[in-house]
Amino acid sequence: MKNIQRSRQGFVRKDGEEIENKSKCTILKQTVMNIIGRLTRDAVVRTLSNEKQVVNFSIATNDNYRNKQGERIEKTTYFDCSYWISPKVAEILTKGALVELNGRAYTSAWIGKDGEAHAGLNFLTSQIKLHSSIKKDSNSTTPKNKEENAKSKSAENDKDDDLPF
Repeated sequence: MKNIQRSRQGFVRKDGEEIENKSKCTILKQTVMNIIGRLTRDAVVRTLSNEKQVVNFSIATNDNYRNKQGERIEKTTYFDCSYWISPKVAEILTKGALVELNGRAYTSAWIGKDGEAHAGLNFLTSQIKLHSSIKKDSNSTTPKNKEENAKSKSAENDKDDDLPF
């Protein structure tokens, strides 16, 4: 049922034949969207039984607005993402990295082991743009050490300055 257009009366094929019942035709709409967010965990590569590999990762997106009372409301949305094109991308997808994803969003629902109903947002990723990354280095200093190093450097700079202000 290709080449179907919607008219005021119903659906019309390109050859002019009108279809009265919408259930007789199948129209597929795919909405491609972009989302920008930070990875909540490192990407994981899974190998399926048919030897295909998929990269799974999760991102969080933030939205904020002011309500009628003027209070700032911040809302975080989590997406479980999958990328089927290349497993090598998992090396650069580390926790905290800022990414822009292009793909399709869909929902899923399931019953957990506890019997409770759960729902989630999934994103089938077709394109990934890395805007910033968090490099993992075994020799990196802890945040506390970085602060101490910054304080000591600023103290040294203050001693060298002869400026009155």
